[in-house]
Amino acid sequence: MPPVTPELISPRSARVLAARRLARRNFRGKERLFLAEGPQAVREAAAHRAAGGDATLVELFATPEAAERYADIVGEARTAGARVHLAPEDVVADISTTVTPQGLVGVCRFLDTPFEEILGARPRLVAVLAHVRDPGNAGTVLRCADAAGADAVVLTDASVDLYNPKAVRASVGSLFHLPVAVGVPVEQAVAGLRDAGVRLLAADGAGEHDLDDELDKGAMGGPTAWVFGNEAWGLPEETRALADAVVRVPIHGKAESLNLATAAAVCLYASARAQRASGGCRSVTAN
Repeated sequence: MPPVTPELISPRSARVLAARRLARRNFRGKERLFLAEGPQAVREAAAHRAAGGDATLVELFATPEAAERYADIVGEARTAGARVHLAPEDVVADISTTVTPQGLVGVCRFLDTPFEEILGARPRLVAVLAHVRDPGNAGTVLRCADAAGADAVVLTDASVDLYNPKAVRASVGSLFHLPVAVGVPVEQAVAGLRDAGVRLLAADGAGEHDLDDELDKGAMGGPTAWVFGNEAWGLPEETRALADAVVRVPIHGKAESLNLATAAAVCLYASARAQRASGGCRSVTAN
């Protein structure tokens, strides 16, 4: 079990500076490392293993107070083989990208899965993030996909960086739970999933198909991939045209629209329920 290293007195420590640089995308890509902050993310990182068996968590910075409060997590990090550094609060805050750090910051290996492996697993429910630029929304959709029991998430090459600290935080640990492919051109994602027998549904508020109608017709029980677009302007016409159907979530009240993460949750849960139903499925959006 690796020993706890001496306290890092200075924010200019080489280890601290290396961790701080991971807040920038170019350094994350170069080192293939990213930051995971807070007890939930660090616990999940410590438990996660890459396909080859390597531990995902390679380093942990903790304040003495956090190390005492979350002694079980620190122990799990050590068991995973991570180097554990006790550091003053200002040093950990210097690494953190949050306004109110929780005293734990982990350095993790990239964990994305090749798209071909996702296809080879014959997925039944997939979330495809096409043109999603907001990291908070991307992380939240990933969390929704995890909660709905999706088999995978695909981020196209036009979407935000999976390892953006805001995306990692918004996933609340779900990043470590299911396969995620990154940088896949949307045409390749659609073609690959369709060849794998997956129906492609584009989620769009102006879609010609109503989600309730699709459920009532019993059309949602097969393998499905939902394609979600940009938060502000949705999916471009060329992406909509690639889908088997463009589906809208019905608005029964007076709300102008649903935000991306809410719409994604409704769509993914609709598919999850239909796939699990033995005798049809009632509307999940009816009042």
